[in-house]
Amino acid sequence: MKIVISPAKSLNLDRDLPTEVFTKPLFLDEATRIQKELKQKTPKELANLMHISDKLADLNWQRNQEWKTPFTIENARPAIFTFDGDVYTGLDPYSLVTDKIELLQGQLRILSGLYGILKPLDLMQAYRLEMGTKLAVNGATNLYEFWKKSITESLNSELEAGELFVNLASKEYFSAVDTKTLKVPVITPDFKEYKDGKLKIISFYAKKARGSMVRYIIDTNAKTIADLQGFNYDGYQFDATISKGNQLVFTR
Repeated sequence: MKIVISPAKSLNLDRDLPTEVFTKPLFLDEATRIQKELKQKTPKELANLMHISDKLADLNWQRNQEWKTPFTIENARPAIFTFDGDVYTGLDPYSLVTDKIELLQGQLRILSGLYGILKPLDLMQAYRLEMGTKLAVNGATNLYEFWKKSITESLNSELEAGELFVNLASKEYFSAVDTKTLKVPVITPDFKEYKDGKLKIISFYAKKARGSMVRYIIDTNAKTIADLQGFNYDGYQFDATISKGNQLVFTR
């Protein structure tokens, strides 16, 4: 089974790492090209490009200026222990034991506007660049155009015939995958809440549930759709009545 998730805007750059093992990003040369473009942007240009505050623009201008290769454990951190949003709260990677970190490394891929695709233990330096940012790079007019072929080919190179491919990424990030040329079907779990008698997708809970689903897969070594349907963390249950095909709906 392979799983994809989105990155997070918030980063944890200070917490002690639970492992000394790390790997290098596959597309570091491509990330360097993107960073070359970003380094030329002023804080004001970054604010306009990313629709962020002046304070965030100043922070990320500084990050862009400091970004450099080669990546080492002294100037970079493993991705899974750096991203710090709701998905990662649900996943809770710091509580994983060593063999489960190894399992996560083999199964989870993080889609990224800067790095394209990251394994959990791939080193990364601090950045902010959403996949939907309209940044022209190397002849491409936006990041989707820049990354789609490389990301899809990378996933296809790892996927085996009949292997389950689980999309737990947001629409913004999963749009960087060319599903028409992906060699396996896509399984997409959705998480909904009963509120005022109606089922709704509430962003905060859905994001956390995506991380919890990753954790469930790793905890239980899930391999089949039936295994996925057994997901019951945080009070969720599989609802067969509103699930359709490869769209698995979980409610609570």
